[in-house]
Amino acid sequence: MEIERKYLVSKVPEHLEQFPCRSIAQGYLNTNPVVRIRQDNDKYELTYKSKGFMARQEYNLPLNREAYEHLLTKIDGRLIRKKRYMIPLPHNLTAELDIFEGDLAPLMLAEVEFASEDDANSFVPPSWFGEDVTFSGKYHNSTLSLI
Repeated sequence: MEIERKYLVSKVPEHLEQFPCRSIAQGYLNTNPVVRIRQDNDKYELTYKSKGFMARQEYNLPLNREAYEHLLTKIDGRLIRKKRYMIPLPHNLTAELDIFEGDLAPLMLAEVEFASEDDANSFVPPSWFGEDVTFSGKYHNSTLSLI
């Protein structure tokens, strides 16, 4: 079970370059249910996600580069490219700050994963987080791949 909150970001934290960063490219073979392929630096995977907003099932299967490249030819919509910064937060949490590239720029979203829905519901976001869009399907990457 994946439990996460998602926020728009209009201003990144200072000294962003000091945080670990990954390059991600992901495409969608299907959006209902969500079936995604992703290249995350040198790691490749196929992911299934159930319906939902803050909490949903997620299953990840490893792929090799050749399988990823084969499936890449079958995606619907755009290939999403983004930089993901891993920013530590209090209480052993991490903000995953996605800075989108290409025609989705200058969109920036921050996601925080939680151990429980109670933890997610009691979360107080840092000041650099903007609007909470957790319950808006508009900001699911699967939706962004189609617009």
